Amino acid sequence: MALAKERKQELVEKFGKDDKDTGSTEVQIALLTERINHLTEHFKIHKKDFGGRRGLLKLVGRRRNLLSYLRKRNLEGYRALIKELGLRK
Repeated sequence: MALAKERKQELVEKFGKDDKDTGSTEVQIALLTERINHLTEHFKIHKKDFGGRRGLLKLVGRRRNLLSYLRKRNLEGYRALIKELGLRK
């Protein structure tokens, strides 16, 4: 299921440079994280949804690639983003 329009706009405003900045790396990572969290809850109920699980793994891989790109380009921004999203412990 896609993100609600209001929730997506909140994430864009929070992580983007302005309210129309949907393409920056930080915003893309935040949107992917929101979708991953939603799908994780879905799989707690629907344990045999293997097609959806494949999609989840693709999302996780895409987020990992974006995170490594951000780490190379902007280390401080990377650290702030993972702290804000709660990705690492």
